[in-house]
Amino acid sequence: MNDELERCLACNRSSEEVPLVLIRHQGENYWICPQHFPILIHKPGQLVDKLPGARNLDASEGH
Repeated sequence: MNDELERCLACNRSSEEVPLVLIRHQGENYWICPQHFPILIHKPGQLVDKLPGARNLDASEGH
């Protein structure tokens, strides 16, 4: 895999710096670190500029 693509979509840190989780969205691969994974779940609107379609994702309301 190309390290250039393996960067957290929220903080841009690489897999050399932090563990990254692969997510697939709209047929594309995206990476997110554990620190920012809760944002994807609870506040996806904060990723609107970084994840296409994030505006349409529903935020999870407490578990």
